[in-house]
Amino acid sequence: MGVRILKGGMMTTVQDLGRTGYQSQGFSVAGVMDVRSFKIANLLLDNPENEAVLEFTLIGPTLEFTSATIVAITGGDFQPTVNGEPAPMYTALYMDKGDILKFSSARTGSRGYIAFSSYLDIPVVMGSRCTNMKSGIGGFKGRKLQAGDYIGFRIKRRYLPFFLSRKLELDEFEQEEAEIRVVMGPQDDLFSRQGIDTFLNSEYTVTSDFDRMGCRLEGPFIATKGGSDIISDGIAFGSVQVPSHGKPIVLLSDRQTTGGYAKIATVASVDIPKVVQRKTDHKIRFRAITVQEAQALYLKEIEELDKMREVIHQPCKEVLECRLVAKRLRKLFEE
Repeated sequence: MGVRILKGGMMTTVQDLGRTGYQSQGFSVAGVMDVRSFKIANLLLDNPENEAVLEFTLIGPTLEFTSATIVAITGGDFQPTVNGEPAPMYTALYMDKGDILKFSSARTGSRGYIAFSSYLDIPVVMGSRCTNMKSGIGGFKGRKLQAGDYIGFRIKRRYLPFFLSRKLELDEFEQEEAEIRVVMGPQDDLFSRQGIDTFLNSEYTVTSDFDRMGCRLEGPFIATKGGSDIISDGIAFGSVQVPSHGKPIVLLSDRQTTGGYAKIATVASVDIPKVVQRKTDHKIRFRAITVQEAQALYLKEIEELDKMREVIHQPCKEVLECRLVAKRLRKLFEE
């Protein structure tokens, strides 16, 4: 009772919200790159918010189901198929025993997510089921998935109420240029006025040096007052670090726990998905906002997720319309 990996794709791992509380001991948080897509996948199935999913990058996996379950696919559009037929994303999708779920390369975005109503049977390590590949812990044997791997399910859960209503609009990630909102600091005082103006008024290009640890950008040199070296301190998800070469690096899920280069800004949490869904040669521009504005954006996103939850828990409009038509027809025939 579970799922067999026929092809692992480029980078498919088990992830949740991450392994918190251990950065002081040198363990990175890890966890999903696109928290919004992750939350929507679990929301569609009424899963616990932090239930583990499969995250994949650029080229998706091929999976065979050895028992029935329900899945939800979110993130970039990897053109999924079930037994060769196109399958919808952002929808609760019933998978029967023997079904083959296959993904192509990403049409939009660069990372996708699969949630399972039957919950992946992955052990909890230090409070999380996420994969930390650098430490070789968590997830499936501490590594990415490959052909021949098998993950069981923890429970049998093959029914969800309001099943036909469990569908949401597809997130279409920008394919060329994205505006990324940032809160300046904590070391923006180490940069010259010219350097800050350059950072906020220039276009940066995503390079091929882009993985779960960070996204290196190419663009104009960001000037400092006297160098960017600092005494190493903690690094947050979305920190924008500027080493001595003057080019920004956005630090992501598998980032190091501390760093010795100045951080000019931190990406607002609601815009981190925009960064992680970029591809090589896509463009990024930064815009400064206040902490209060970032907090307001975060609260607005929570409200959006709550509204999504309400939508999928309503009777399907199509079913109601069919019932109304049937009722009218019965009345007509009675007359």
